[in-house]
Amino acid sequence: MKVWENHQLDHIDRLAPRASFNSYPTRQAASLNENKYTHAYQCLNGNWKFCFLEAPEYSPENFFSPNFDTSDWKTITVPGNWQTQGFGKMHYSDLWYNFPIDPPYVPTKNPTGIYKRTFNVTPNFEAQRIILRFNGVDSAYHVWVNGKEVGYSKGARNEAEFDITEFVEFEHQNDLTVRVYQWSDGTYLEDQDMWWLSGIFRDVELIGVPPTGLSDLTITAEADGHLAIKTKFEQAISREIRFELLDKDQQIILDQTVLSDNADVTFEQPHLDIDPWSAELPNLYQLFISVYEDGKLIEVIPQKVGFRTIAVVGETFLVNGVAIKLKGINRHDYNPKNGRTVTKEEIRQDIILMKQFNINAIRTSHYPTQRAFYDLCDEYGMYVIAEADVECHGFELTDNYNWISDDPGWELAYTSRLLRMIMRDKNHPSILFWSLGNESGFGHNFKKMALLAKEVDPTRLVHYEGDFEAEVTDVYSTMYTWLEHPTKQPLMQDIIKNSTKPHILCEYAHAMGNGPGNLKDYQDLFYAHDKLQGGFIWEWFDHGIQTTAPDGQTYYRYGGDFGDDPSNRDFCIDGMLMPDRTPSPGLYEYKKVIEPIHTSALDLKTGKLEVLSRYDFASLAQFDLHYSITACGKVIASGAQELPAVPARKTAVLDLNYDLTKITAKPNTPYYLNISYRLKQDTLFAPAGHELATAQFKLPLEEAALKVMPTGKLTVVEESTRLIITGADFSCHFDTVLGSLHNLKRNGKVLLKQGPQFTLWRAPISNDMEIIDELKGKYFLHLEHEIVRNFDWQLTDNCLQVDVKTLNSTTNSAWHYKCHYRYLIYPSGDIMFSLKGLPGGKTALAPEMLPRLGVKLRLNNELEAVNYFGRGPNENYSDSKEAGLMGLYHAKVDELFTNYVVPQANGNHMDTYWLSLTDDRREGLFFSDPTTFNFSVSHYEDTDLDNAKHTIELKKRDYIVLNVDYKQNALGSYSCGQWQLDKYRTKFEPFTLSFRLCGFSGVEVSEDVLAMEEIE
Repeated sequence: MKVWENHQLDHIDRLAPRASFNSYPTRQAASLNENKYTHAYQCLNGNWKFCFLEAPEYSPENFFSPNFDTSDWKTITVPGNWQTQGFGKMHYSDLWYNFPIDPPYVPTKNPTGIYKRTFNVTPNFEAQRIILRFNGVDSAYHVWVNGKEVGYSKGARNEAEFDITEFVEFEHQNDLTVRVYQWSDGTYLEDQDMWWLSGIFRDVELIGVPPTGLSDLTITAEADGHLAIKTKFEQAISREIRFELLDKDQQIILDQTVLSDNADVTFEQPHLDIDPWSAELPNLYQLFISVYEDGKLIEVIPQKVGFRTIAVVGETFLVNGVAIKLKGINRHDYNPKNGRTVTKEEIRQDIILMKQFNINAIRTSHYPTQRAFYDLCDEYGMYVIAEADVECHGFELTDNYNWISDDPGWELAYTSRLLRMIMRDKNHPSILFWSLGNESGFGHNFKKMALLAKEVDPTRLVHYEGDFEAEVTDVYSTMYTWLEHPTKQPLMQDIIKNSTKPHILCEYAHAMGNGPGNLKDYQDLFYAHDKLQGGFIWEWFDHGIQTTAPDGQTYYRYGGDFGDDPSNRDFCIDGMLMPDRTPSPGLYEYKKVIEPIHTSALDLKTGKLEVLSRYDFASLAQFDLHYSITACGKVIASGAQELPAVPARKTAVLDLNYDLTKITAKPNTPYYLNISYRLKQDTLFAPAGHELATAQFKLPLEEAALKVMPTGKLTVVEESTRLIITGADFSCHFDTVLGSLHNLKRNGKVLLKQGPQFTLWRAPISNDMEIIDELKGKYFLHLEHEIVRNFDWQLTDNCLQVDVKTLNSTTNSAWHYKCHYRYLIYPSGDIMFSLKGLPGGKTALAPEMLPRLGVKLRLNNELEAVNYFGRGPNENYSDSKEAGLMGLYHAKVDELFTNYVVPQANGNHMDTYWLSLTDDRREGLFFSDPTTFNFSVSHYEDTDLDNAKHTIELKKRDYIVLNVDYKQNALGSYSCGQWQLDKYRTKFEPFTLSFRLCGFSGVEVSEDVLAMEEIE
């Protein structure tokens, strides 16, 4: 049997897993806690010689020899994945194994990379035990030093250490060879939703430690101040061990010395006076363990300690006695250029950004990440579900999902991965759960893993979503559980009613493309029920591969773009961050939905409010409240005050002390109270002034619209198939055959080329992927037809009324809309437009849900400047509008276009009172309606967005496309999860859309004044 196909061989000469810590020669060096100042350290990252082979058997003879000639080998960067460096094939799949399922066997054609480099051992390694550490190698590998085999390991995302003391030569240059296999029996446990990427993708390190020194360390620090420290040494000899614990001010709160001649030493101290650790208050203490032998200091171990307790009580799990809410995200290691190779600084920036967006929890989907991640979660404050490197998703498509998960012969393969994770990361207070893996069925091996987790670390909870009955897990965990569905089980309501264990959604709200929707609906349920303890959005990052087009444009490729087959294509483009790290509109929505302060209005006339803290531990004293009263974006009044120290989960009444009676309301103008909660002081993750929560209320200030009587002379001429209308400074015409308005001009300049025309179609979004065949193939919604039944006009009292009646439907459809367009055109150039639609025909055959109900217009492409009063600044939809605050916003057309990796419908803005589009001389078009409308604007037609697979395929039209909608459909999360909720859907229903349209000059009149008017 080939070594890499032996699932019962876990390793060859790999060291036992142990806790993550560094050893230093002095207390001063330990206080710096940098690798450079340890006893001995050398990073072996950099350029290695590389030989890429079709199979291991093709390896050159004696390739591991120090004298082997590598002059014709390529060079590769370590750490890094070989596919991102031009070796092998890029392949993305969510589900499938890329070879026949025959465990533990893998393909004969097994891409193999042989890595070689040399290194010199510095003198400080002398008298030390020398350890070679691989932090991540995909999938299995052999190691040689100076031509001698050191060992073998697998488990791609687990660390492996080898003792190479006896192999290293101090007098000569040392040769290191690593042979890596893309496929191994371990691959059957590594079928996660991600790119298949191979090679040495994390750091390679050389570490020197005292031969008799500390080999393992277990710290239990509980919220009541109880501290227990278990130390394990390489040898049982007489030694002194000093334990010092310092608080954040470097004050010593514990200083005890233990004498022992045992290899295992335990120290306990009850009831220390400490501040507990939580994600909101990440209080950390500095522990120093100093080891003396024969009165001589041998080593000092620094370790951060957080005091925190987690336990299940009834139907909830409690952290420090509180049934917390997880406001989480699933995170892969990912970089658009380097694949799964990420730096500590990239991880830090991830966590900082998450904290700035109110996220408090991370699931390490679906494997352990590098050790720096957990240090940063401890430091910044993040709850962590630490997940083992176990996923067997491809077996789901066989007759036996539990094929190897219920096979005792694979027990070691499963339990080893869990044990290695627990042993390395057990001392991190940020970790609340040990997760056994993901999407691997269930059976014997998961039961053994759960027992092992409880045996090795009884202080934490066990998680695994695949344990559908929560037989061995401490929480009931589900994925993409629906809020409503006619048949699907379970629904969230069922869990609320029937579950007897705490519940979390380890994945929900699939953030693919434009979306996700329904975030508020889920969060409202979490807040309403103690047992629903939150969830984790899927996922943090779009996994696009950065690519430069021939013209220099940067774009991102996804599955299938590399000839990879089968592939789940753009299913990897499903993050809250776009590949260039731009936060998506969905991330802003999530920030708002999970914000830490909820505000209710008690009396808007005087500014009396109630604030509710959504924190579990922290008070609101860290915030300042800033408020403003605005009218069309102009500040009428403003103020600020410190928030009182409202305890977690408590309320307080605030009084802003303004007086609305002192404000004279303008005609037809909405007034809003805007509230911003900002950090009072700098924090680790954000500067003072950073906004973490908002609130907005429409104020009871109303004044009737300003009545305007248009003046001037209107000329109407009908010739052939055109109806030509002329006023003092404007003109336009209708095509009497098509019933459409064309060429609206003001002072001779064409502002509106065509429109408005009814449409019920929008370009599909990623969350339409499950219904796109139905939308297009059954209902042909993308193939619209408008049949003009009647065109009438009459000029009365210097006002032209044009009525166009149409039948609107799609190819081969027996259902339709009977539409009635009405235009009232005045000498001033004002056009009062309305469109009424009534369902007709065989209505039972109509789709239950329509993409939109609205009109499309084509505008002069010079009208690039967009001003609007509505929800913004980011796009918003009926099920994703909490972050869209009402206000006056200014942008260019391109800035209102969300450039998703896969082009799709985007940029909608709800509750719009008025909208203008102008050129660089402030000449343009104005739209308004007191009942509000939706709008979106771009340089592309829906067909352009539908047909393009990448952003570089989009070519701007020579006009601007404007959609003004009565309704636009919700987003949902149906790419993987809940579809559009019924209350948010656009349905086959009667509708009326109306707005005022006119050309104007911003030099003559401002938009907010135009908005005050009502045409008589």
